[in-house]
Amino acid sequence: MSELIAKSIAELRDGFRNREFSAREIAESFNAAVASSKPLNAYTVATPDDALAAAEAADSGKSTGPLAGIPLGIKDLFATKGVDTTAGSKILKGFKPPYESTVTANLRKAGAGMLGKLNMDEFAMGSSNETSTYGPVISPWRRKGSNVGLTPGGSSGGSAAAVAAHIAPGVTGTDTGGSIRQPAAFVGICGIKPTYGRCSRWGIVSFASSLDQAGSMAKTVRDCAILLEAMAGFDPKDSTSLDLPVPKWEANLSSNLNGKRVGIPREYRIDGVPAEINALWDQGIEWLKDAGATPVEISLPHTKYALPTYYIIAPAEASSNLARYDGVRYGLRDAPEGGNLDAMYSATRADGFGAEVKRRVMIGTYVLSAGFYDAYFTKAQRVRALIKQDFAKAFEQCDVILTPTAPSAAFGIGETTDPLAMYLNDVFAVPASLAGLPAMSVPGGLDGQGLPLGLHLIGNELDEQMVLNAGLAIEERAGFTARPDKWW
Repeated sequence: MSELIAKSIAELRDGFRNREFSAREIAESFNAAVASSKPLNAYTVATPDDALAAAEAADSGKSTGPLAGIPLGIKDLFATKGVDTTAGSKILKGFKPPYESTVTANLRKAGAGMLGKLNMDEFAMGSSNETSTYGPVISPWRRKGSNVGLTPGGSSGGSAAAVAAHIAPGVTGTDTGGSIRQPAAFVGICGIKPTYGRCSRWGIVSFASSLDQAGSMAKTVRDCAILLEAMAGFDPKDSTSLDLPVPKWEANLSSNLNGKRVGIPREYRIDGVPAEINALWDQGIEWLKDAGATPVEISLPHTKYALPTYYIIAPAEASSNLARYDGVRYGLRDAPEGGNLDAMYSATRADGFGAEVKRRVMIGTYVLSAGFYDAYFTKAQRVRALIKQDFAKAFEQCDVILTPTAPSAAFGIGETTDPLAMYLNDVFAVPASLAGLPAMSVPGGLDGQGLPLGLHLIGNELDEQMVLNAGLAIEERAGFTARPDKWW
């Protein structure tokens, strides 16, 4: 396999511009890698011709954008014109949208090609990529001395596995409650969720509209900055889009944190978290001190309510968003013979939605019902406001916050079957999502079983640069170069 697939986006971009290799060579190398990786189940559909067409435009000089010559993997939540967009669900199987999402359109304008669509938890509801109608994605990583298939995390599991396995140099992800950051940590790559509104939600299949946000996942902090610059920007088609210029995140990268303060929230020291997680967190503090930052203890007192708050608000919004899947206009239609319209709705949703989606829709419908709206949904919204206030007060004392990304390393496929235990995977990631803040996972090291562990950085609103800079400081000091052995 070509050595090109091991290069970062920055290396591919610069090598192409310096004529060390052609865009076609890049595209052909990744197309071949995708074709050989089917046991991972990371791609739901491959689009080699798309990658080659973008490469031809780059080689001929017709495309000169910042991502000219770079093929990417696209999470199956982003609408891609004429290419299957199913959100990992049976109810949308075969749906080929006649339009392009704003984020993928921005990437195309920047010159990127598409290698294919990436597998994911159904409607982004999951933390292990086991709820997909296409079956689970298998992480390229293995525990020492074991060949048990591991989860790459979720919901952006296909995205994470693709970068870790060198079958995409960079990918899009979406993050509602940790779905970029947790999978990035599980497979030893970088992933950033920007401030809510930085990237347009138009053309992204909705899960929870007040939480969903697109972001980038790649091998390095620099690559994440490069991708995010191309993805972000104001979109009048999205009422939540921020009408602000896109900062030059890559150009302003700096690992010098002199004069910066890093907040260490005392509430994130949680009982039951493996000692290796806390040890890495302590090491991360030392790395940031070495970069010039001063650690300060902070308090986020409403953190303990974040997870239950999220699992009221997100299902409530999902129950509303998923009401559009009724078998009338697009996607699956299951019409029982002799049945009426209600029977078609019921049969279509029963057949088209998986168990986890049904569970969340039912929870959401319950908390929005007349007798429970104030008791659950209204109260959750008030607690969300308090969580946001906690962060605002914390950022009066610090410039960035450091925590672990996830409470464990990757677990085996089928090992976690209790939904509540699965939801706990998001315990460190959810508070930043509820507050709409930028947050990033950067690989910090390996656990005793040889699996990656991530460090989690949370920034103040619109301060992606601080998050990226702190991430770069950790990246330089951690020196994380471990990669999974090729077995597929």
